[in-house]
Amino acid sequence: MTIIRAFFAASFAALLSLTASTSVADELLASRLAAILGQEREALSIVPDARLSVLTSLPSAQSRGIETQTGMVYDRNYLASLPAADGGDQWECLTQALYFEARGETVRGMFAVGEVILNRVDSSAYPDTLCTVINQGTGRRYACQFTYTCDGKAEVINEPRAWERVGKVARLLMDGTPRALTGGATHYHTKAVNPSWAQRFPRTASIGSHYFYRQPIRTASQ
Repeated sequence: MTIIRAFFAASFAALLSLTASTSVADELLASRLAAILGQEREALSIVPDARLSVLTSLPSAQSRGIETQTGMVYDRNYLASLPAADGGDQWECLTQALYFEARGETVRGMFAVGEVILNRVDSSAYPDTLCTVINQGTGRRYACQFTYTCDGKAEVINEPRAWERVGKVARLLMDGTPRALTGGATHYHTKAVNPSWAQRFPRTASIGSHYFYRQPIRTASQ
């Protein structure tokens, strides 16, 4: 019995010693990792947000040679086959914008206008929700971002089929359908007008009755 007790006592002591040494090693490892992460955060803090986004974004499936079915969502028959969409306030805002800005467009045209709105949400130059992006500047006549919100006309939805259609487009975009049409556009205008900013922004696409543009990125050096 004495021998057994001595064996267990020795084993317990060895376990305590191993635990203590493991704890010290863990603390040392954690300290080193914290130092490395701190250096990385400091280095990343001087990289412009836009450049960091490019560096950390996954290349498109197309550029990686991966087959996708994105084109299917642009088919009017496919869209018609989907159940009616719904959602909260953000879905409502996006659906309204698509209704008043693009309901007469092709399905691609509707998606393209929706891409612009979501691209703005993702940009640090604009508000970070769909509703705030869409209503930015509302209240100042013709000084808003989307004309229907400040043209003084009543926003009446009198085409239920069109509303249902754009509601499905809004839902698909919010659920992550790839934005593959406009090349990251943040602006658009109808082909009937020629705003001054269109001379400064690179045009990225021409879809239906709209031209699309990407706002140039400003960096600290600029």
